Amino acid sequence: MSEIKGNLENVRERIAEICEKSGRAAADVKLIAVSKTKPLPDLEEAYACGCRDFGENKVQELVEKYEALPKDIRWHMIGHLQRNKVKYIVDKVFLIHSVDSLRLVQEIEKEAAKHERTVNILIEVNVAGEESKFGVTPESVLELVKEIAQMPHIRVRGLMTIAPYVEDAEENRPYFEKIKKIYVDIIHKNIDNVFMEELSMGMTGDYEVAISEGATYIRVGTGIFGERNYGSI
Repeated sequence: MSEIKGNLENVRERIAEICEKSGRAAADVKLIAVSKTKPLPDLEEAYACGCRDFGENKVQELVEKYEALPKDIRWHMIGHLQRNKVKYIVDKVFLIHSVDSLRLVQEIEKEAAKHERTVNILIEVNVAGEESKFGVTPESVLELVKEIAQMPHIRVRGLMTIAPYVEDAEENRPYFEKIKKIYVDIIHKNIDNVFMEELSMGMTGDYEVAISEGATYIRVGTGIFGERNYGSI
C-alpha cells in the first residue's frame, strides 16, 4: 500500500471514530486534501483513492492543477486571496474559504457577475486574534455577513478559521467552541441569502478536536501527503 493511500485510510478511520464518539454521522464531515506545493502525481493518487475535494493556498497553483486534473474535483481556495487574483479563479473554485474583508467580497461579486455565476464563500474569522493570521475579528463577522447578504452573486455558506499551531490540540478547543457559537448565532438571525451550513476548521494536528466541536470541513495536508516540499509544485 502506498503512503498516501495508507494515510488517507487512517484519516478516514479517525474521522469515523471521532464522529461516532461525538454522536455525529461521518458523512457530515468532509475531508479536504490540502495539496499546496504537492506535485500532480500525488494529487492523482489521492484522487484514485476517492478524494474529490482539494485545497490550495495560491491562485496560480490552483489554476495550473485545475487545468491538468479531472473536472469533477471540487477546488477549495484556502489561502489568503488578493483582490487582483479573484478573476483567475472565480469560475474554477467550488468554495472560497478565506474571505476576510468587504473589499475582497466586492471584487468577488464583480467578477462573479461577469461570469454570470454564484460564488460560494466562507468568512475567515481570526478567533485567536493572532497578528500573523488573516481573518475578520469575531466582533465584526455579523456586520460583514449582512453586507454580503445584499450581493446577488455571492452566497455565504459558513465560517472558517485557522487555529494556532499548538503541541496539544486540546489547547485549540476554546477557539473551535467560539467560532461554533458565532456560527450558531448567525444561523438564528435567519438572514436572507445566507446559508450557514459549513464550518471549516481543523487541520492535521487538531482536526479530531475540531470534529468533536462541529467542523463540517477539515483541511488535512501533512496527514495525507506527508511533509510539504516548498521547492516545487
